Amino acid sequence: MKKLVLIVGLVSMVAFTSCKDNASSKIKTDNVAEAAVRDEAAKAVPVMSFEKAEHDFGTIEQGAAQATVFKFTNTGNAPLIITDAKSSCGCTVPNPPKDPIAPGETGELKVNFNGSGQNQVTKTITVTANTEKGSELLRIKAFVNPKGAAPLGPVK
Repeated sequence: MKKLVLIVGLVSMVAFTSCKDNASSKIKTDNVAEAAVRDEAAKAVPVMSFEKAEHDFGTIEQGAAQATVFKFTNTGNAPLIITDAKSSCGCTVPNPPKDPIAPGETGELKVNFNGSGQNQVTKTITVTANTEKGSELLRIKAFVNPKGAAPLGPVK
């Protein structure tokens, strides 16, 4: 039993002393500089600031095509890249800019709506971009009167 305790003690001592290398001597200065540049670049993100997040077409006749433009500014400190823009249904078609928007620059997202539906209609557009949030939500709405019917519309 004494021999077993002695062997375990020696093995433990060897294991603990072999792990005692100086970790700071293994750091490569090139990697530290590269990591600092990478971390600084990760802090630079674009920000989409829209003039309006919702557009109301008012009262329209069913089937009457409508269009609006959502203007925005990149208020961040990196180029803004819109990767996708989808609507909640096929009756609404967003057309985002294809080119990156530089910091401080403005862009436009055109949205076409074919006037389908009846009564109060609300559609959403999800804009996917390289922002911190990852996506922005826009809305269009209209009161759609049936074709040939007397104008109704909401009371204002």
